[in-house]
Amino acid sequence: MTNEFVLEAITREFPESVISSSEPYGMLTIEIKKDDIKKVIHYLKDSSLEINFLTDVCGIHYPEFPEKEIGVVYHLQNMMTNFRLRLKIFMSRENIEVDSLTELYAGANWMERETFDFYGIKFKGHPDLRPILNMEDLGYHPMLKEYRLEDGTRTDKDDAMFGR
Repeated sequence: MTNEFVLEAITREFPESVISSSEPYGMLTIEIKKDDIKKVIHYLKDSSLEINFLTDVCGIHYPEFPEKEIGVVYHLQNMMTNFRLRLKIFMSRENIEVDSLTELYAGANWMERETFDFYGIKFKGHPDLRPILNMEDLGYHPMLKEYRLEDGTRTDKDDAMFGR
C-alpha cells in the first residue's frame, strides 16, 4: 500500500472532503473537512484499505490563524502492512466541536477525553466527556497558547527561551 494509492482511494470516495495533502517525512497527511472526518475514518476502517488501528488523537492550537485556530490530528495505521496515515481537521474557536470516534474505536475514549481536557475540544457523542488528567474545577485548558510559559515575576527566563 502506498501513499498515492490511499490518497487516490480517499479522493475518489470523498472528492469534496479532502482539502489538502502532503507527505512530511514520508507520512501521508491529509486535511479533511471537519464535518466529514467520521465518515472518512469509518471508510478507512471498513474498506479494503483496512486502516483499523487508531494510534492517537491529539489537539493543536494555532492562535495566529483565526479560521483554523484549533485542530484535531488523527494518526491511523494498518497493522498488517504497517501503513500509517495522519488526518487533520481545523476549526475556529466559535465552533470547537467534532464527532466522537468512540463508536468506531474503543481506544478513542481516553484520547478524546485527554484532548478535551487540554484543549477544550468537545467530541459530540462521547459517552463520558470530562477532564481526565486535570482537576475538574481548573477552569481553563492548559495547552492553549494563551498563557505565559513562565512565571511573570521571574527575571532569569522569558517566553523566547521556549520558542515563543
